[in-house]
Amino acid sequence: VQLQASGGGLVRAGGSLRLSCAASSRPSNSASLGWFRQAPGKEREFVATIRRSGGATYYADAVKGRFTASKDAAKNTMFLQMNNLRPDDTAVYYCATTYGPTSTYWDVNQYSGWGQGTQVTVSS
Repeated sequence: VQLQASGGGLVRAGGSLRLSCAASSRPSNSASLGWFRQAPGKEREFVATIRRSGGATYYADAVKGRFTASKDAAKNTMFLQMNNLRPDDTAVYYCATTYGPTSTYWDVNQYSGWGQGTQVTVSS
């Protein structure tokens, strides 16, 4: 399964963006669909994940309360609604999937199917 993120752009602090992620085929029913981001000079970090079955969501502390992950299973698509954006949210955002269930949903090594990310730039 290959995933491709889109919807990034330039926005002012306090603004909103909605990212989309399209999968080339249906991920495993037990998979977690994750959002990660990578700022220049930094490692790729966990942002959010949503379980394909049941829809449970988990978020990094830095985005909790501001970002919301959702999915449209019928279309093999997931979304990341980002509100109240801050300059430190600036990064390339990626989506990926686990092969199956995982308890370490924040671990980038649990995920695969990385496509080209989408740039999000938040100006102050």
